[in-house]
Amino acid sequence: MEIRQMKYFLAVARQESITKAAELLFITQPSLTRQIQSLEKEIGSPLFVRGKRKLSLTETGKLLRKRAEEMLLLYEKTEAELLSASSAVGGDVFIGGGESYAMGYLASVAKELHEKNPNIHFHLFSGDIADVTERLDKGLLDFGLLIEPADLTKYDFIKLPVKDTWGVLLRRDHPLAKLPHVTAEDLRNTDLIISRHALNRSNVTEWFGGKRMLEACVTYNLLYNAALFAQQGIGAVVCLDKLISLTDDSDLCFRPFFPKLESDLSVAWKKHQVFSKAAQLFLDILKTRVDAEKLF
Repeated sequence: MEIRQMKYFLAVARQESITKAAELLFITQPSLTRQIQSLEKEIGSPLFVRGKRKLSLTETGKLLRKRAEEMLLLYEKTEAELLSASSAVGGDVFIGGGESYAMGYLASVAKELHEKNPNIHFHLFSGDIADVTERLDKGLLDFGLLIEPADLTKYDFIKLPVKDTWGVLLRRDHPLAKLPHVTAEDLRNTDLIISRHALNRSNVTEWFGGKRMLEACVTYNLLYNAALFAQQGIGAVVCLDKLISLTDDSDLCFRPFFPKLESDLSVAWKKHQVFSKAAQLFLDILKTRVDAEKLF
């Protein structure tokens, strides 16, 4: 399989049409058809089901699409790194992480680097720890911001001098909003809106007293959407602090857990990673800043 074939295959998969894909790629329809047939012959399985109006992917085609997208992203990332290696300092830095206020810490590092090297560009990926570590392992990310507890044994990492605080986001007219903080007992009879990631976090489930005590009326993966449900009074959102802007006129407020529950944060990367110039400069600034803050 060649990179060109992967590009052709993805164009057909996205357009769901040989004709439209050929127009997009500026090649003839028969030529594109031969390329797809050659790829199917090499794989030994059909990639598309030919319908009356459009093409749809077979199970093999769906798998290849996922892998082809990853391959092309890695190819383009490598190409950019090689091109920037022989020119002025520029290039790309790929950072992944979950929703965390600590991303602002990395943003300030990126700002310092960008001001010195305006040809460096940053690419952000948002996802849970499984999504981020999968991309780290495949080389699709340079760095991952991991909210602990996390398995860091196969990575090099820097522990950040900041922590995330757990609590609940709820309407200001909610009975629990009158309290300075909330306990597990306070939440016992409260409808909870919980991220699917938090449901699998040992520190959160332990704080609640086990998974049986942690039942969700709504699950989410994006806090902004969950906050809209909380605004409607559907429940209290179990989340980290400082992710939703809470002004004086906001309908929502945040109440921390008691006893306090915090999560350490680390920036991780693959062991023995060979960084691009841009990624190495980012790491150098991050290390310098973290080391400086440890002195105070």
